[in-house]
Amino acid sequence: MADDSQKKGIANIGVIGLAAMGAALSRNLARHGNTVAVFNRSAWRTDALIKDHGDEGTFVPSKTLEDFVATLKRPRTAIIMIKAGQPTEDMIHRLADLFEPGDIIIDGGNTYFKDTMRREKEMAARGIHFVGMGVSGGEQGALLGPSIMPGGPEESWKTLGPILESIAAKAPDGTPCVTHIGENGAGHFVKMVHNGIEYADMQLIAESYDLMRRGLGLEPSKIADIFDEWNKGELNSYLIQITSKLLRHVDAKTGKPFVDIVVDQAEMKGTGTWTVQTALGLPVPVPSISEAVFARGLSERSVQREEAQKVTMAGPAPHIDLKGMSQSEFIEDIRKALYASKIIAYAQGFDEIAEGARQYGWKIDLGAVARIWRAGCIIRAQFLNRISDAYDSGKMTSSLVFDPYFAKSLADAQTAWRTVVAQAALGGVPAPAFSSSLAYYDGLRSKRLPAALIQAQRDYFGSHTYGRVDMPGVYHTLWATKECNEIQEHHTEYASQLKFTKKN
Repeated sequence: MADDSQKKGIANIGVIGLAAMGAALSRNLARHGNTVAVFNRSAWRTDALIKDHGDEGTFVPSKTLEDFVATLKRPRTAIIMIKAGQPTEDMIHRLADLFEPGDIIIDGGNTYFKDTMRREKEMAARGIHFVGMGVSGGEQGALLGPSIMPGGPEESWKTLGPILESIAAKAPDGTPCVTHIGENGAGHFVKMVHNGIEYADMQLIAESYDLMRRGLGLEPSKIADIFDEWNKGELNSYLIQITSKLLRHVDAKTGKPFVDIVVDQAEMKGTGTWTVQTALGLPVPVPSISEAVFARGLSERSVQREEAQKVTMAGPAPHIDLKGMSQSEFIEDIRKALYASKIIAYAQGFDEIAEGARQYGWKIDLGAVARIWRAGCIIRAQFLNRISDAYDSGKMTSSLVFDPYFAKSLADAQTAWRTVVAQAALGGVPAPAFSSSLAYYDGLRSKRLPAALIQAQRDYFGSHTYGRVDMPGVYHTLWATKECNEIQEHHTEYASQLKFTKKN
C-alpha cells in the first residue's frame, strides 16, 4: 500500500464497492499485477480489505470518492460493484462529475441492458466511455477467475482488455474467458441471457433429481453417485458437479440429507424474468427458459401450495411405474432427456442473443460468447466447445438444433426423452422444463402447426386477416355475412385500404 504522498495517479484500475463481489474482484486484480484503487462508502470495508488481504498485491485505499479519483491514472478506469438500481445510478453520476472526457466507467453488476444503453448514451454526451460488464462465477469466480462480458465503446476495450484478460478464467486451452461483446448494452444483454440459460439448466437438473428421488424412491447419496457418473461424459459441467456435492452433503444438526432441510422455494433476482420479457418483445420463443422461471414462481406460491395439501386434488402419488423397464434403463433415459433438453435451452438462449444483436445493431460473435463461457461462469460445460465449433464453422445460419452434431444428439435422445416426459406425466411428477423443451423440438420439426386455426379465430372475432397457402396477399372473411364461406376480401399491401370483392 502506498503512502498518501505517493498515491496520486498511480492506480491503473479502481473498484468502488467492497462487499463480497467487489472485494473478491479487487483481490483478483491485485494478485495479477494491477495497482488497484479501492473505495467503499462504509470505510470499515476498505480497512478490512487492506488488513486481511493487503499483502496480496498493491492496493491504494481512499476514504473519499474525490481521493479515489485522484489515485487513478489516465484514462481513469473504475469498476462499480454496488447494489444495482438507484445506488448504481447515483454513483455513476457522482463519478462522472469527477471524471474527464476519455475516462472509463464500468458497471459490473447485473443491470437491465436498456438501462445500460441509456447510461452509455448519457455518458457519451459527456465524452466519458461507459461499459456495462457482465461478470459470472459468483464470489469465487470474482476471486479466482470469472467469465467476463464487457460491452461499451470499442475504444474502451484498448485500455480495459489487457486488465480483464489478466483476471479472467482460463479455458482448458488457455484462452482468457473474456471478449469485447459489442457496443453499449451488449455486454449486459449477453449476461442476462446467460442467466436465463442458467435458470433452465438448473431446473432441468432439479427435474432429473425429482424423477429419481420421488419417482424412483432413490436416496440423495445414490443420486449423487449417478450425477458423478454423468459428469464424466457429455453432461460434464459445473452445475452437475456441484449438484453431486450438494446431494452428498449431510446436515450436521439433524443428520438428514442437506437437500431435505432446505425450504423448497427458489428465489429470483430478476435476470431470468428479464430474459423472458425481452424474448417476448423481440419475439423469440424461449419456452425452456420461461418454464424454469415459472417453476421458481410456483415454488414461491407457498400459500397456494399449502392449501393444495388440505384439499383432495386428483392425481397419482408421485411414482414412476417402470412398466417392464429396469431402473438403470430409465435412469439412462433421464440422462439422455437432460442432455437433449439442455441443448434446446442453450439453442433458445443463443437465438435470443442473435435476434437481440440484429434488433440493436450489435456485432456479437456467438462463437466467442460460447468460448468465454467455457470456464469461470456458472453454466460452464464441456459441450460449449461443440457450440463454439458450430458457430465458428461458418455454416450456422439458424438455430443450433440444425447443426449436424446437435441434430444427431437430439435424434438419438428423442425416444428416451419422450419416455421420460410421458412417465413423468403418468406418475404425477412435474417436469415442466423437460416437457416444454420436447414440445419446442416437436414444434420446430412440424411441417404445419395449429397456428392456422388460431389465426382463423383471430380473423373471425377481430378481423385480423390471414394469409393463404395457395396465393400471395392478405385476406379477411366477412364472417357475419350470410354465406360467409363464399366471401373474401383481399388486398396486396397490409397498410393500404382494404378493397372488398363479393361472389354470389
